[in-house]
Amino acid sequence: MSGFFESLDMVSTGLLLVSGFGFAAYLVMLLQPASLKRTLAKTAAIGALAALALYVGGPVLLVLALVLSAAGDAFLAHEGDAAFLGGLGSFLLAHVAYAVLFLASGPGLTETPLPGLAAVGVFAIVMGGLMVRKAGPLAVPVAAYVLAIAIMGVGGVGLGGLVLLGAVLFMASDAILGSEKFLMSETSTLRRLTSPAVWILYYAGQALITLGLLA
Repeated sequence: MSGFFESLDMVSTGLLLVSGFGFAAYLVMLLQPASLKRTLAKTAAIGALAALALYVGGPVLLVLALVLSAAGDAFLAHEGDAAFLGGLGSFLLAHVAYAVLFLASGPGLTETPLPGLAAVGVFAIVMGGLMVRKAGPLAVPVAAYVLAIAIMGVGGVGLGGLVLLGAVLFMASDAILGSEKFLMSETSTLRRLTSPAVWILYYAGQALITLGLLA
């Protein structure tokens, strides 16, 4: 990993700094009303990682997954069902891209550690059961999303290392976000904790996946 950072040129370093600044700026503005400035900060955090992956010649599916994630961030920087559906669709496609990339890069299902597979299975069953039951008309897209997350998680188990850690953090952020959307009341005081937790876990997960695949 240290060798990767030592090999970065000015452009790569600048993109990492833009990504980190976007993360920090959105974290500060997290509980503020939706605005263009807030949306740009959120989108820049992952968009700069996509630009970095493209610039250094990373896997095409990694670039695609990050671009789709940045699009999802742009949707989810706003409130309402339309924004949520746009974000859900973008992240569903991002998870599919990650899943294909992880499975193609890993050792294959037959050599993936069984405890990891079991843990992902339990996560998908519990998360899917809770969310789908409360999702109402969104039950089908939510179920598809949970399935995509689970397949991505299986791929992450096969790769291990930073990619697995990033996938776990990404899945944790999705679980908290789903709880916010479907299980918590609008007035719950927990939302002041869950919103920062979702953003921190999500960004850390994306950054670790990116670095794990590029290093």
